[in-house]
Amino acid sequence: MKQLNQAVGDYIELRRSLGFKLREYGKCLHEFVSFLKEHKSSCITTKLGVEYATQRQDEKPVSWARRLMIIRGFAGYRKGADPKTEIPPVGLLKFRSQRARPYLYTEEEIRRLLEAALKIKSPHELQPRTYYCLFGLLAVSGLRVGEAINLQPQDVDLSQGLLTIRDAKFGKSRLVPLHPSTRAVLLDYAKRRDEIYARCPVSYFFVTSRGTKLEKPNLSRIFRELSRQIGIRTSGVRHGPRLHDFRHRFAVETLLRWYRSGEQVTRLMPVLSTYLGHSNVTGTYWYLSNTPELMTAANKLLETRWKGVVR
Repeated sequence: MKQLNQAVGDYIELRRSLGFKLREYGKCLHEFVSFLKEHKSSCITTKLGVEYATQRQDEKPVSWARRLMIIRGFAGYRKGADPKTEIPPVGLLKFRSQRARPYLYTEEEIRRLLEAALKIKSPHELQPRTYYCLFGLLAVSGLRVGEAINLQPQDVDLSQGLLTIRDAKFGKSRLVPLHPSTRAVLLDYAKRRDEIYARCPVSYFFVTSRGTKLEKPNLSRIFRELSRQIGIRTSGVRHGPRLHDFRHRFAVETLLRWYRSGEQVTRLMPVLSTYLGHSNVTGTYWYLSNTPELMTAANKLLETRWKGVVR
């Protein structure tokens, strides 16, 4: 078992060196090694992998499948040192994907959300501006929420209108250009913030009333409250529009502009993928929902090209 635990450590270290964060992998795999020990097995088998993955009956099938997926990856790594290792087949634990349906905000809804943010009652004068600027930035940039709240002052180059996103998903960094109007709003916010915290420089671009980093749970709570105020989220209903949906909207609106201007969308997809910080184009397609506007624009472009071919 000591060798297996060491192998777990080596496997996770190797994957993380390739850019994967693997937050839950260590706990899962070390628990699985203990499970093997309880069953007096020094070798990974498909049977024991499935038993371990499904032992918590109060969990959903998607959690079982994810746990077995983690074991499958480690088993593939371990098989090189122990040929007796069994690698659980793909699809052994089936589940129905429950992808959250994205909410595509209208321009009017975004305007009302930002107006509501400015009207937040707070003893600290900067807080309404903080939420106004942050929600606005998410709407026009396609950033992940975590990327936005992790921005540090040195990451926001307002003279060049450029954001530096550091150590994002898969450990990648990228540059995100800003529209002049967005740059102007962020510049105003930065000046207000620095005047308030002149004696105590802040470590993050967007800050709480204490000058500290914003936290996702509190940010989501504020967003839900504002969403209910403007009528895009029903009171008492658990599901509804999310901050992450701004990212979906950005991707769809970008494609719409390309289709309407007659651009070759398939050739430009890698550009959008890079801008959003995806490791491949497949990840970008996940964000694109078949909206009526998008399908209409795509059909018009297709019809135009077919007419050119027929002639």
